[in-house]
Amino acid sequence: MDEPRWLDELEMAAWRGFVAASNLINRRLEQQFKEDAGLSHTQYEILVQLSAAPDGSLRMTDLAARLVTSKSGLTYQITQLEKAGLVARRSCASDDRGVFAELTAEGWRVLRAAAPGHVATVREVLIDVLSREQLAVLAEGLGEVSARLRAAES
Repeated sequence: MDEPRWLDELEMAAWRGFVAASNLINRRLEQQFKEDAGLSHTQYEILVQLSAAPDGSLRMTDLAARLVTSKSGLTYQITQLEKAGLVARRSCASDDRGVFAELTAEGWRVLRAAAPGHVATVREVLIDVLSREQLAVLAEGLGEVSARLRAAES
């Protein structure tokens, strides 16, 4: 059996920094969404994805893929958003098994109200902490990680 490729000092520092920063950022974003909009971070991201769709709606399978989440996890979140009046479900006219999630007028209102606080928090905890050069490296590196993981899943 081959010996694992243990992390060297720089690699370990990068890994530990990534884990700590991502956990702390996620915690701060969850807190901000709960206080400002009564949403979870996942629910906010659902509203963002729907708002970016041409007609404010996406097929549930497409939405799950964009969010990198399971269909069952998405179904639970959509149910919560539907109860709050922020999202509605509708059947697909061309496929009986297909279901769309659609942003409601109230969903648009809540998203517009939550977005400024979200952007301010993202700036506070990440964007304004780093130089433009550091942001470029981060964007390139994490983009590569995401692309490889997505390719491995398909």
